Amino acid sequence: MSLRINDQAPDFTAETTEGPIRFHDWLGDGWGILFSHPKDFTPVCTTELGYVAKLKPEFEKRNCKVIGLSIDPIDNHAGWAADIEETQGSKVNFPMIADIDLKVSKLYNMFPANENEAMENRTAMTNATVRTVFIVGPDKNIKLMMSYPMTTGRNFDEIMRVLDSMQLTAAHKVATPVNWKNGDDVIIVPAVTDEMAKEKYPAGWKTLKPYLRIVKQPT
Repeated sequence: MSLRINDQAPDFTAETTEGPIRFHDWLGDGWGILFSHPKDFTPVCTTELGYVAKLKPEFEKRNCKVIGLSIDPIDNHAGWAADIEETQGSKVNFPMIADIDLKVSKLYNMFPANENEAMENRTAMTNATVRTVFIVGPDKNIKLMMSYPMTTGRNFDEIMRVLDSMQLTAAHKVATPVNWKNGDDVIIVPAVTDEMAKEKYPAGWKTLKPYLRIVKQPT
């Protein structure tokens, strides 16, 4: 079955560049980002991994761990990490899963369940579907899924923006409008009545329509 937002993120055990993990235990009580790569030593992914390494302190401020995945063995990951540090100026500072048996990729619907071609015979093109980002919440449910084509680098500034939105809206009964950035005004959700809103926002809000009420971002 296909995964959907708010489904439980499948748990798994895997070998990584930082040792074996059980995914849910590794996440602990925080947020997590799992992002996948079709093959080691691929150009677009090289730039992505370097940029995520630079962003890691920002993810940590948000109580969010990051883990990568590629369908190549641990030794290959180590060689790729050296290339990433050389070309991107950042040392890979988060674990990378070695999904050589495609187990995690199948669990997360990046491949059909009956996919069985050996890792050694696979190319980046045969793994093109392994270009996905999952954000997992503290409840271990999937909060976001994004899939990219091989030739388009992922926008991790956008992924950070979405994480900020989800953490804000999980803590307050608000939603974020189009192109929202941290600190911008937000929307009071329809489930909050005007009477309830008066208690929460005594300074008031701007009503554009009864269902569209704009208020300063809560802290």
